[in-house]
Amino acid sequence: MKVVCCPDSLKGVLGAGEAAAALAEGAGAAGAKAVQVPLADGGEGTAEVLHRALGGEWRSAKVLDALGRPVTARFLLRPDGGAIVEAAEAIGLARLGASELDPLGATSRGLGALLLAAVDAGASHAVVALGGSATTDGGAGLRQVIDELPFPVTAACDVSNPLLGPRGAARVFGPQKGASPEQVDELERRLEEMPELTPFRELPGAGAAGGLGAAFAALGAELVRGIDLVLEAVGFDEIVAGGALAVTGEGAVDASSAEGKVPAGVVAACARARVPCVVFGGRVEPAGTSALIAAGAAEVTALSGDPQRALQDLRELGEQLARRVVV
Repeated sequence: MKVVCCPDSLKGVLGAGEAAAALAEGAGAAGAKAVQVPLADGGEGTAEVLHRALGGEWRSAKVLDALGRPVTARFLLRPDGGAIVEAAEAIGLARLGASELDPLGATSRGLGALLLAAVDAGASHAVVALGGSATTDGGAGLRQVIDELPFPVTAACDVSNPLLGPRGAARVFGPQKGASPEQVDELERRLEEMPELTPFRELPGAGAAGGLGAAFAALGAELVRGIDLVLEAVGFDEIVAGGALAVTGEGAVDASSAEGKVPAGVVAACARARVPCVVFGGRVEPAGTSALIAAGAAEVTALSGDPQRALQDLRELGEQLARRVVV
């Protein structure tokens, strides 16, 4: 019986490849044919997943992080001239310590520089993975570096949130980037006062990466759901077909998990294939559970929540779930 192990990363704990391998080890121990398919959704790790699926050559460039400090950031250059550029590589939240968060001052300039480095490397088009940024500047820093796109760009959004409002960039994701309630209000005001973003406020994904979705749309990029792009690239529909079970998940399952994240995309794909899908989270919130169950997930389950046990948790989960389908 085939069990498809297709998780996202558990941010700051395990990469998607490590998580998939642990699930597969457990499923294999129960006698299942375990297939590893690490996934991403336009957030950090997207380039790694696409490299595994499509190949390419890693390049690097000196750019600035979200606080304006020099860092070395990678991007992927593919044989067809396409580049895979991650916002998180340059201006990622993971690059900052908890005491360094600066929601009002963080800038997206470094992402603009990384995109130009891809041009210098010979890229003729690019996928830009927007998720995981430390910024909520509506792309103001990016637009200081590039006032027009140097080539066709597809912006892969890890969420479908609009730019403004209760589900917008500042109010949903600002607190995750260190913003106090007063700073959230200020960030909302700043985004609202950017006239170049006004036509794109309600576009799905406009609120991704602190408004970078809207900024790229204003520059002429095509916005797509990152998880859909990744699932197509890895050939997920073909992989999951005929499976007995799929297991996916991420570090935290919450309301945003059903708004363009890996679990939402996998649950939808499994529903089309009529394959049961179980979702796990290191932390699971009721809103995430109800939304994913409504979307077709067979079950949503929480791990122990202890980062030190993450590998063991996933091995045990893989074995436990596989035992249900192995006959």
